[in-house]
Amino acid sequence: VQLQASGGGLVQAGGSLRLTCATSGLTFSTYAMSWFRQAPGKEREFVATISRSGGSTSYAESVKGRFTISRDNAKNTVYLQMNNLKPEDTAVYYCAAQFMWLPNSGGSMTPSTYRDWGQGTLVTVSS
Repeated sequence: VQLQASGGGLVQAGGSLRLTCATSGLTFSTYAMSWFRQAPGKEREFVATISRSGGSTSYAESVKGRFTISRDNAKNTVYLQMNNLKPEDTAVYYCAAQFMWLPNSGGSMTPSTYRDWGQGTLVTVSS
């Protein structure tokens, strides 16, 4: 299983970025997909998750209304659209995959329950 995250960069507060996670080596449509982030000196934290079907999403309170997770099962890819970015969003963002029996269940919010991770992409938001 390979997860390749990209799209990070330096952006001013209030700006937008779109992260992409391209996957291979898995039957993508059977996996819930999630984004986590880890700021310097902090633990990895949940950001968003999307069900296998794409019909169910969940977000951390800190990003709700600003971030949107989506997926394209035909392209084996998951996205994270980040709008109105804040300096506190600065972190390395990771995508993660979790096999899910139920098509409308999102992934776990606990990082330790995931086996498959991407390498991370750095998002820096300047004030």
